[in-house]
Amino acid sequence: MNPAGLPAAPSEVDATTLLKDSAEQVTGYLKGLPQRYPAAPPRLLEAIEYSLMAGGKRLRPALVLECAKACGMPRPPGAAAAWKSALAAAAAMELIHTFSLVHDDLPAMDDDDLRRGRPTNHKVYGEAIAILAGDAMTTMAFEILAGDADAAVSPQLVRELASAAGPEGMIGGQVIDIDPQQRPAKLADLQRLHRMKTGALLRASCRMGAITAGAEPAKLAALDAYGRHLGLAFQIVDDILDQTATAEQIGKATNKDAAKGKVTYPMLLGLEASQREAQRQLAAALKAIEAFGPTAEGLRALARFVVERNM
Repeated sequence: MNPAGLPAAPSEVDATTLLKDSAEQVTGYLKGLPQRYPAAPPRLLEAIEYSLMAGGKRLRPALVLECAKACGMPRPPGAAAAWKSALAAAAAMELIHTFSLVHDDLPAMDDDDLRRGRPTNHKVYGEAIAILAGDAMTTMAFEILAGDADAAVSPQLVRELASAAGPEGMIGGQVIDIDPQQRPAKLADLQRLHRMKTGALLRASCRMGAITAGAEPAKLAALDAYGRHLGLAFQIVDDILDQTATAEQIGKATNKDAAKGKVTYPMLLGLEASQREAQRQLAAALKAIEAFGPTAEGLRALARFVVERNM
């Protein structure tokens, strides 16, 4: 058993190696971004880099790239232009995700002092710069999609990311999460919250990868379903780890949800039932991509990793 209490499952692909490989590609891409803004205030670029290069698994970019490969996109030099679009989508997704973490950590939101094992952005650069760094990362994400992705898919990618991050996606979910009057009272409400706050970006990562590969509707729908189930599994395990893991294991404060009166899966279902629900969502995610065969082994490994992770 792993720390989340869930049984491990074998995979022909090692998720850790896969994540490392995709992270290296995306990180290399992101490292070149400051050079595009020679007139930007140095402290702003420093604050952006502080959070953007803070480590992390870069799961969402990995999903973009693996979904592109599952839909038949070969890696360079076989499809250099298409792979450039996938890499741009992966980098844009990481920018949006990082912006959300910087803003989530602010005193007005979750008021966290620790992120990925080190002080949060606002603790180092102050609240004003942290807010502006998050704002800048948002605009950079869409600039990348508009300028670096192939013109044939760029509008679709912009629409997907905007929808996932906006009022009915991540930002809308965050509003529900911090508003005591909208606090979930039952499981359906909690699932809606997490489909928006957490699941929307994971689902969009899958869809954007498929779009860059020119996926047919059936494949896009299958990866959409995979992303939806994976998003719920991710959040359930997050809730479990908040209750069972240490700050050293996951790089941020634990037991904070209960302290703030937030509703979690273990609170509603209990720990064991939450573990079973994570497994059920994992099984549904894997079933959704059965038809892809061997090309989706990377996605299967990532799904199992999400449920079995301990940090």
